[in-house]
Amino acid sequence: MKALKPTVCIEYCPKCGWMLRAAYMAQELLTTFTDEIEGVMLKPAEVEGAYIISIDGVIVFDRKEQGKFPEIKELKQLVRDVVSPEKNLGHSDKTV
Repeated sequence: MKALKPTVCIEYCPKCGWMLRAAYMAQELLTTFTDEIEGVMLKPAEVEGAYIISIDGVIVFDRKEQGKFPEIKELKQLVRDVVSPEKNLGHSDKTV
């Protein structure tokens, strides 16, 4: 039996107008992790100002805690470290 692939959830504040940002990030993640994730869910937040990215319910990025939005390069690294640690992200990878 094949193990289920993880699902990324991007919870965004619709009142803040962050749906397009969330959709862009979802597109980037789906393109980069085609074989590693089940999908990306966009979820309108009930809490104003929320922008939280989680993988199978485990938060990997919270805008309120970090005080900023994630750069796409940073987000790809965070997701990669959970779903496929051995994956090389090419130009988006960490600099040593």
